[in-house]
Amino acid sequence: MDFYTKFYAILALFAFTLLINLPFGYARAKTKRYSLRWFLYIHIPIPLVFIARTISHIDIKYIPIFVFATIIGQLCGGKPRSPLTLMKQ
Repeated sequence: MDFYTKFYAILALFAFTLLINLPFGYARAKTKRYSLRWFLYIHIPIPLVFIARTISHIDIKYIPIFVFATIIGQLCGGKPRSPLTLMKQ
């Protein structure tokens, strides 16, 4: 795999990881902390990212990039801001 193909595959998988974690972060924020649902909302996207990484033949050394995308997706999904709340400030 040449540099540009690998770069775009990593970039696409980064975006996929971030986007798949947004709804799970949103759901996680609305559940009781350390409950079973809270735990599942954090860990359900992991096999999806693993399968996508395996299918796209991305090396294991790029996993920290996808862990970063997972954390960002969970945090951004957990703190949604609607336009109405922005107008009230």
